[in-house]
Formats: sequence, structure tokens, C-alpha cells
Amino acid sequence: MEYDNTNKGALFRDTNKPEGSKKPDYTGKLNVNGKDYRIAGWLRESKSGVKFLSLQISEPKANNGGGDEL
Repeated sequence: MEYDNTNKGALFRDTNKPEGSKKPDYTGKLNVNGKDYRIAGWLRESKSGVKFLSLQISEPKANNGGGDEL
């Protein structure tokens, strides 16, 4: 039986992110009502010192034949 990913997602930490880079700290895939999206997250800290994860959802990147990246 195939796993149903509908309305689920996962984020993976970018362990190779260069110091000071604006690249996301986390990237992954998200499925909403059967449609796939790319999700990215950045570790942030508010002015009051509270740490949080800022998220961005976008359409999947065009796949040019390489890998299964969104």
C-alpha cells in the first residue's frame, strides 16, 4: 500500500548552509489538498528575544530532469 501524503509535509535542515547566507535553514515539501508545494524556513529571533521559524510556501521549482527536488 502506498503512503498517502495528502495534507502533510516535512522540513529538512540545510547542514551545508554557508554562514551569513540568506538561503533557508530548512527546506522541504508540503502537500495541500493533493497539490504539492515547496516550503522553506528560516530561524529568526524577535526583538524581544523569542526564537521562531519564519516560513515561505511556493510553487514547486521546474524539474529539468534532475532529482526530485521541489
